[in-house]
Amino acid sequence: MSALSELCQEILVCQRCQVLAENRTIAVPGEGAEAADIMFIGEAPGWHEDQQGRPFVGPAGMFLNELITSIGLRRQQVYITNVVKCRPLGNRDPLPLEIHTCRHWLDRQIELIRPKMVVTLGRYSMAMFFPGKSISKIHGTAHRQDNIIYYAMYHPAAALHQQSLRQVIEADMLKIPALLAEAETVTEVKQGPKQLNMFEG
Repeated sequence: MSALSELCQEILVCQRCQVLAENRTIAVPGEGAEAADIMFIGEAPGWHEDQQGRPFVGPAGMFLNELITSIGLRRQQVYITNVVKCRPLGNRDPLPLEIHTCRHWLDRQIELIRPKMVVTLGRYSMAMFFPGKSISKIHGTAHRQDNIIYYAMYHPAAALHQQSLRQVIEADMLKIPALLAEAETVTEVKQGPKQLNMFEG
């Protein structure tokens, strides 16, 4: 069993958040390629995810699948997870303490997968890597830290509630291949720190 598979098994029996653990049907560790170049991080499992133990399998997940296809990839080639691994009761927002308690699992996933790019989906995952920023201002922008590109996007569910955001999300997604290609070029020639265009600050 790989280290990532072992980690997923640990998440499935996690009792760190008593309220979440007691009310979940099944924890949702995440799924995808163990050496994925791109890691998508959502907010928390919803009803569909809680039933199946898989991330992004409801309506927002169907849209995410379309977005992944739009950049020439399949869902199996990326890694998809959430900030919080268990569904908050009634689909409420995850609490700060729950996010903090679950952070350990997410940090370990990033360490093991070592993605070239982390795409934050929604404001809760964005806040982890773009502290103090507003998603309406920074969506579609990125920064590099510890040799990982962090890229902010709206949550796919936002397009389901606000149709006008659908085109914005689709356009932000289409920037990803160029950012990844540019990052690989910079890494290959082993230059010093270099600002990538389309990047913020």
